Order: sequence, then structure tokens, then C-alpha cells
Amino acid sequence: MTRPAFAFAFSLFVLASFGASAVSAQTILKLAHLNPQRPFDIPSAAMASVFKQEVEKYSHGTIQVEIYADGSLGNEIETMTQVKSGIVHSFITTTGGLAPYYPLIDITAMPFAFQSYEVAYRVYDGSFGRELAADIEKKAGFKVLGFGESGGFFAITNSRRQIRNPGDLKGLKIRTMSLPLHQNIVRSLGALPVTVAWAEVYAALQTGVADGQMNPVSIISMAKFQEVQGYITLLDLLYSPYIWIMNPKFYAGLTPGERRIVDEAAQTAIIAGRGMSRLIDASDKGLSALSSRMRVFVPGASELKQFRDATIPAAREFIGRQYKNEGETLLERFYAAIAKAERETDD
Repeated sequence: MTRPAFAFAFSLFVLASFGASAVSAQTILKLAHLNPQRPFDIPSAAMASVFKQEVEKYSHGTIQVEIYADGSLGNEIETMTQVKSGIVHSFITTTGGLAPYYPLIDITAMPFAFQSYEVAYRVYDGSFGRELAADIEKKAGFKVLGFGESGGFFAITNSRRQIRNPGDLKGLKIRTMSLPLHQNIVRSLGALPVTVAWAEVYAALQTGVADGQMNPVSIISMAKFQEVQGYITLLDLLYSPYIWIMNPKFYAGLTPGERRIVDEAAQTAIIAGRGMSRLIDASDKGLSALSSRMRVFVPGASELKQFRDATIPAAREFIGRQYKNEGETLLERFYAAIAKAERETDD
């Protein structure tokens, strides 16, 4: 081969090798969540947007994040299955979505467990959250990137009458997630739990399949439930975080530097989601958007005591009966972490 021909062939080889390495160096990370991708209106959308920006920025584009929002890949069960198989790499799921794989997540739905958002964040960002994440990975097979904001404390809405005390809930059909403890809480208040997939909740409320539901104010507003619900009680009944999961094989296949980028981006995104949720609550997209269409009731101390007395003992008894010693042990650790966080916030 002549020198010019050899040089040309060698150049082609170098270019081909560079191109192949550039392609192989880029990783696609598929992230799903169930809500519309409106990051200024919805916490999970804010989390997804910030995560994408942070990962792509600090990986210098070698990891590209593709967001699949609004249940575009299927319902919660279907998306969890896809994460398990590695078709989807990451998913911001509800506690209800995780429950079939890790039933003990139920204990995080204990009624009136948290007195403030700061306490809740300390619990899930601290040692309890890390231990819970490790147990989920061990028993359910999902890497947990963190515990995100699902919208805040739960209120109860319905289309029939104002809920001022537990007796007002008697006989009402209240939509819940598929969590057994959520259903137990509804029963302890004298109502009937109705399990409906998230995508079908609006229609269920509109047609009377369910009389009411329980969710944070920002989620109620986002889903436009005020169009089909006339009453809301700001009960702060429970706090239920999103669990941000990832396929562990995909995570393990990243380089140590890439894993650090993903971990840090997820934590930044979780903070952003929490901030967005609080901003929504304080803006005209929050309670004011609901109060123009719904009658709002804020329980006083005596009313709250009635709700607490009806739900907390029943929930504790249910955890012991449903999950035996394992559930009671985890619940005690949960309450211990809350007590520690309360002491820290008081200092």
C-alpha cells in the first residue's frame, strides 16, 4: 500500500474508532412518572426536569435523560414491571406503586405521624430513610434514589357534605390507593374505601363511583378535582412521599463518577420538588384555586382529636395484625426517627 493510501486508511480507522467510542460513551436514562410534565405546577415534573438538567450538565452530555410523563408508558403497575425488567431505568412512584413489591411501605402512611414538613424531610433524608432504602433494595430489588415530595399533607374532599368530624364520613365512598393501611384509615372513619387507578379517579368522582378522595392540595388542584368535588377538609391526615426507584443493574453499570452524578442530581431534584410543592400551596394554584369552587373546612383542636382518636389506635392495631413483629419493629423505628427529628427542630 502506498504511503498516501495507508495514511487515508489509517485516518478512516481513527475516525471510525472515535465515532464508535463516542456513541458507546453516551448512556440513555429513561425516567418515568405518572403526572403531566408541567414542572411549575407539579412536584414530580419539577423533580424530573431538575434531574435531567443536572445529570446532563455534570455528565457533560454522556448521560442523556429521557422523561416519560403522564403515564405514557402505562399505569403504575406496568411501569414498575418495566423498571424491574430494565426497559425503564427509573420511576418516581407512589407508596401504592411500591407496596406490591414491598408491603412494609404501608407503615409510612400512619395517620397524623408528622407535625411539620421539616420533620418529615429530616426523617426521610436521615438514617431512617437510608435504612428503609436499603431494606427496599434488599427485599424488593429496586435501588432507591430518595424520597420525594408527592404534594404534601393529605386533605379529604367529597361531593356530598362538609366533613367536620368522623361521623360525617359515615357511608361515604372514599377513593384510596391500594395501600391496605390507607383503606384501614378510611374504614376507621366510618367510610368505605374504593380502590381506583390514578388515571381513572376524576371519572370515578364525576360518575359517583367514589364520593370523595384524599390527596394533598397541590395534587387536588392539578387534577382539577374541584370541578367534581364540592367540599374539602384540611385535615393533614398523613404524609406519603414518592419513592424514587431505579433498576439496580442499570445503576451498577454506571461508572462511580456517573453514580455520584445521578445520586447528587436526585437529591437536588427532590429539594426542588419540595420547594415547588410549598410554592404551589402558597400561590393561586393552591388552596385559593380550590376555595373558589369548594367549601373549605379547617378543623380545630377538638375536631382533630376526634380524627386522631378514630384513626391512630386502629392503624397501630392493623400494622401489628397485618405485618406482625416485622411491621411493629419498623413502626417503632419510624416513630423513634420522628421523635428525634422533632427534638432537632426544637433545638
